[in-house]
Amino acid sequence: MNRDRQSGRVRWRALFLLVLLVLAGAVAWLWQDFARFGSVPMQGAGAGQSVDVGRGSSFKDIVGELRRQGLSTASPFYWRLLAEQMRVAGRLHAGEYAVVAGMTPRDLLANMAAGKVMQRNFTIVDGWNFHVLRQALAAAPKLRHDTQGLDDAALMQKLGAPDEQPEGRFLPETYAYVKGDSDLDILRRAHAAMAKTLDALWPQRDKDLPLASPYEALILASIVEKETARADERARIAGVFVRRLQQHILLQTDPTVIYGLGDGYTGTIHKVDLTTDTPYNTYTRAGLPPTPIAMPGKPALQAALHPAAGNELYFVARGDGTHAFAATLDEHNRNVACYQLKRCP
Repeated sequence: MNRDRQSGRVRWRALFLLVLLVLAGAVAWLWQDFARFGSVPMQGAGAGQSVDVGRGSSFKDIVGELRRQGLSTASPFYWRLLAEQMRVAGRLHAGEYAVVAGMTPRDLLANMAAGKVMQRNFTIVDGWNFHVLRQALAAAPKLRHDTQGLDDAALMQKLGAPDEQPEGRFLPETYAYVKGDSDLDILRRAHAAMAKTLDALWPQRDKDLPLASPYEALILASIVEKETARADERARIAGVFVRRLQQHILLQTDPTVIYGLGDGYTGTIHKVDLTTDTPYNTYTRAGLPPTPIAMPGKPALQAALHPAAGNELYFVARGDGTHAFAATLDEHNRNVACYQLKRCP
């Protein structure tokens, strides 16, 4: 009898030890699986992927969004345990967070705790006019569109520049923003950047320029911007226009005519367009047009303020992106016949 009792105790102890070993093995496996979860790149992460944490979102909501997007199939318990281990549970900031290739759950929670929200870029392209700029802003993702429904005058009023025409006033550059920023924020920064650039460049201008103000430099730079995209021609084209202004010769530049036509421009400029007077027709009106015709980049501004010296008064497009320059009308007419009418000698 005692022997049976002793044998039973041995079996119970063996079973108990077996259960303990199984539990220890399970705990070890779970811990290893949890450690792997925190350090292995998230599935489905890639270019353009993001997760949006709304204001007031609970931790459960955040994990639910990750699972909804297919970024995680792990147990919510693992996410909670990782957050507790990192001491970030309850400290996750609202915002949009990038989920890039190679990112681990630990990386994502660290970014959320630090508020490292996803940045997007909006680029104002050299040569855009204000209408195109507004269209591009309206299409920018995750941007709050506070200018919707405002006309240009009301928009400039919002920017604190009620007496300014908007054309040309915004510096072409790339501006970073985050979800929830306003289009007014970007315009305000671009407007300040252009003002700062003009303030810095204007005092360094060449002497004896026929430009009475930084605004006139902005107008001339916008014309140079629309006439050429070639860095090696900007100062030379600016030189042509400066000499024409100095000698009271009509500028006769097609981009200003096209700007004056507005929606009436169909893609081809006709002879009647050159003779139809508008405030921007430099074939019928002397001097600079009343406003810029585009957003000039800094290189175009530099060219307008430091034009190339010479005696050239004319240029014509060759059709390959370059221009043929001339000092006399006869030479210019030969260039026109060659490159525009295809009657080269």
